[in-house]
Amino acid sequence: MPPTGRDAAQSRVQELLDKNPVVVFSKSYCPYCDRVKELFTSLGKEYFALELDHCDDGSSIQDLLYEMTGQKTVPSVFVYKTHVGGCDKTLQAHKDGTLQKLLGNDAVTYDYDLIVIGGGSGGLACSKEASSLGKKVMVLDFVVPTPLGAAWGLGGTCVNVGCIPKKLMHQAALLGQALKDSRKFGWEYEEQVNHNWETMRENIQNYIGSLNWGYRVALRDKNVRYENAFGEFVEPHKIKATNKRGKESFFTGEKFVIATGERPRYLIWISREIGNSASPGQRSAPAQERDAGEPVWMTKGCVIHTKQAGGDDLFSLSYCPGKTLVVGASYVALECAGFLAGIGLDVTVMVRSIFLRGFDQEMAERAGSYMETHGVKFIKKFVPTLVEQLEAGTPGRLRVVAKSTESDTVIEDEYNTVLVAVGRDSCTRNIGLEKIGVKINERNGKIPVNDEEQTNVPYVYAIGDILDGKLELTPVAIQAGRLLARRLYGGSNVKCDYINVPTTVFTPMEYGCCGYPEEKAIEIFGEETLEVYHTLFWPLEWTVPGRDNNTCFAKVICNKLDNDRVIGFHVLGPNAGEITQGFAAAMKCGLTKEKLDETIGIHPTCAEVSIFRAGTRVPRSCRASCT
Repeated sequence: MPPTGRDAAQSRVQELLDKNPVVVFSKSYCPYCDRVKELFTSLGKEYFALELDHCDDGSSIQDLLYEMTGQKTVPSVFVYKTHVGGCDKTLQAHKDGTLQKLLGNDAVTYDYDLIVIGGGSGGLACSKEASSLGKKVMVLDFVVPTPLGAAWGLGGTCVNVGCIPKKLMHQAALLGQALKDSRKFGWEYEEQVNHNWETMRENIQNYIGSLNWGYRVALRDKNVRYENAFGEFVEPHKIKATNKRGKESFFTGEKFVIATGERPRYLIWISREIGNSASPGQRSAPAQERDAGEPVWMTKGCVIHTKQAGGDDLFSLSYCPGKTLVVGASYVALECAGFLAGIGLDVTVMVRSIFLRGFDQEMAERAGSYMETHGVKFIKKFVPTLVEQLEAGTPGRLRVVAKSTESDTVIEDEYNTVLVAVGRDSCTRNIGLEKIGVKINERNGKIPVNDEEQTNVPYVYAIGDILDGKLELTPVAIQAGRLLARRLYGGSNVKCDYINVPTTVFTPMEYGCCGYPEEKAIEIFGEETLEVYHTLFWPLEWTVPGRDNNTCFAKVICNKLDNDRVIGFHVLGPNAGEITQGFAAAMKCGLTKEKLDETIGIHPTCAEVSIFRAGTRVPRSCRASCT
């Protein structure tokens, strides 16, 4: 007579353990069970999964497993009849090497302890820190040329086509304003003052080149192997590196960090005109097929288009762009429009919806209004539908047709350059992640990770702009990279804090912020729990030239139910970044309005005026009339 009940369950469990090296007692709907299965798949290890919710005797088997192991939950993992545990214990066993020994992999060796894919700020920080902790590290970095062939050196977006050249060109514009102000301070000059684009571009590119070389030297000094090659996963723990000549090499690593960053997204009508120039390893997602009148819109990116320039070419453009149309209202769009206007160019910004999506909208509107009063023209609620070349040249001449988003109105004008800043694509779709089971958000290409930057495949981590739902800021990537290396190899348990991260938008009047925008604070905490303090101010340096009285603005947002703790800090004025950094540190220490009031300011400074005069409680409903 066949066994029944507990005896039958025991016989079945014993048979499974005898026949299968790896057994996962699971339930089909359990995400923790899925994660354990993904681990064994990523390791290339076959396993048998018994889905208890699909078995008639599932509850009996689960009761028996509790008797055998003391564990009530699933998954319950066995390797060669040894009980490993649930999800957390299995992942920990993989992390500390216990699992590999149980699987008989204790003799497995890899070429590198850590392979970092991407040589931007985050990848370089992580690789150098890991090497300092005694690990054998490799960095793979390869810049797929823009559609018109531009490329750059080691260091990633920030150094080459982002923060560094942007801030330097912003400085060029500030110097132009300083020249105008200088006459009121007694400076006399008669000659005509002109700006030379080529001189600015050459000197900035020379500086960037010195940074590229410095990064290579730093990797060499840290004994990190650097390969200028495109990295692509081919199987678990194995990667293919293809250099610019097409030569392929293969390397294995115990752990991997993906830090590939993002590249600009092209509107489809631009893509059709100048092409995608996609190489076999191109990291940017290909443009989707759609009608020419349906451009793809996002909120970050920098693409420049004439018949001569495309992609990330703006900061290395060999000629002055001339009359420029900037499409988009992201911080990249407004920053570029600001410094182009500041060096004397005719600049128009075409805005589909709002300024600086994701930032405090009161501050965003004020930043945009300041630009408008200082020579930047705005076309609001319009999108371009056609860019047509009228005349070749450097820069040449273009006809742009645009349509209203609110009516059938169509407008057109001529420009020398169209700069599109409407989005960036994560460089994750062409690096073989699907071959090792790493999941991405199919909508945006970004990679979901846990609070330790670990993907669903336990030996693969990700940092930087490609993280789903995280801030896209260089200092964040650097901090995350360093802390990740210390957790992996230095015994640390400190995780990257993605809250209260300060940043600055380098528009003509800079906007610095930390914490919540007012809209987000209301959404999370409720309007009735907030107290908003604000002030307009006039920097002392602007008083003698007599310009822009009471256009600078600052506000702090406090939570009344938490001792008036400051949960949002916003300042619009000169040197906003320098001001914001210190207040960000204070906010991480639990800054309250009372402590702000007790702090003695440095006189006369914008930091003093903008914050310590911000003492008025102003209801949101009457903010405009009160200011």
